[in-house]
Amino acid sequence: SLNSIAMKLIIHAGNARNLANEAFDLAKDRKFEDSVNKMKESNSEIVQAHNAQTEVIQAEAGGEEYEYSPLFAHAQDTLMTVSTEINMIYKFIEILKIMFKECN
Repeated sequence: SLNSIAMKLIIHAGNARNLANEAFDLAKDRKFEDSVNKMKESNSEIVQAHNAQTEVIQAEAGGEEYEYSPLFAHAQDTLMTVSTEINMIYKFIEILKIMFKECN
């Protein structure tokens, strides 16, 4: 059902957010290799969330009809927000690398 897909999307996006925040904390502690690995995990989760959304979009494009679902709309908002956060965290980690390099 659309609600179960929405929940899958929210769970994976939430996992991605948590992993990206962990990666940022590791980068602040100059643990860049660990940080990169956490970001890879985060990316894997956000891809799973995106794939869940894509299932619905492709089904609709194929003629399946869904009633409006506030939960699915929330899930899409969450995916978009977390994707933006992840992109920003990637950039912040790069800035931290430069800052720590210049401070040594």
